[in-house]
Amino acid sequence: MGGVGILQYPNTPSLHNPSEKRRVIKTRSMKTATGKPARKLRVLIAKVGLDGHDRGVKIVARGLRDAGMEVIYLGIHNTPEEIASSALQEDVDAIGLSIHSAAHMTLFGEVLALLKKNKARDIAVFGGGIIPQEDIRSLKKMGIKEIFTPGAPLEEIVKFVKSIKSTRRKARTGNSA
Repeated sequence: MGGVGILQYPNTPSLHNPSEKRRVIKTRSMKTATGKPARKLRVLIAKVGLDGHDRGVKIVARGLRDAGMEVIYLGIHNTPEEIASSALQEDVDAIGLSIHSAAHMTLFGEVLALLKKNKARDIAVFGGGIIPQEDIRSLKKMGIKEIFTPGAPLEEIVKFVKSIKSTRRKARTGNSA
């Protein structure tokens, strides 16, 4: 039957303790009853910059997973380069960024620029965190598809992400499934 499994694998040393390995949590879609892989949206979720407040982003990652999406959660303290590189390697349909450090204009912009440079503008980027309304308008003009502020219902985030078209993997792999 269809379902979701969670894989964890070591990534890079933690910024707080170099001897401790960070874990990247990936959810993988399982096979359907017919034996064919289930087709799911792939979403990368990450905290960008030096912000360590991760409770909300973990709730979002779990909510997307529970809604049937394949989620790659990078954890905290990611650079725009790490996020863009991971998104390309994982061939995701969307990237969800979380930030509370007031560096959203710079860091979100850098992620968008790196995606553009790598011809991956079709990856939808959305974000969340403490972001002023005037900056939300600017971020959307830059290319961020949606911003969710504290208190946004999880159902609203799931509905938005489900509305994203999954064309990236089809185009890259040549599959029509």
